[in-house]
Amino acid sequence: MPTGTLPLISEDLAVCCSPVTGGVLDVDTAERLAHVFKALGDPTRVRLLSMIAAADGGEACICDLTEPVALSQPTVSHHMKILADAHLITREQRGKWAYYRIVEPTLRAVAGAISPGQ
Repeated sequence: MPTGTLPLISEDLAVCCSPVTGGVLDVDTAERLAHVFKALGDPTRVRLLSMIAAADGGEACICDLTEPVALSQPTVSHHMKILADAHLITREQRGKWAYYRIVEPTLRAVAGAISPGQ
């Protein structure tokens, strides 16, 4: 299985069809979706994603994410890297702190990919 960052799941994937329920997936599409699903396969990462989405202004500082999940900053940073590699969040460095935002097109694409076709 290839390692590294896979290409961003395009919003077109969800708009044109429902790949998972609409037919047989090609290898590249299956790998991209599996990469995102793997990132979402950890309850801590799902919580972190929800905390970012619920944060004022739609962004959260790493400094505000460690205490709620009761994990060290390096551990939370590791989880955030996995979410960023799956293109579920973006990261912006401001001084010594990193700030994260949700990548809404990726979430829409993943939701559309598993929704039954119309």
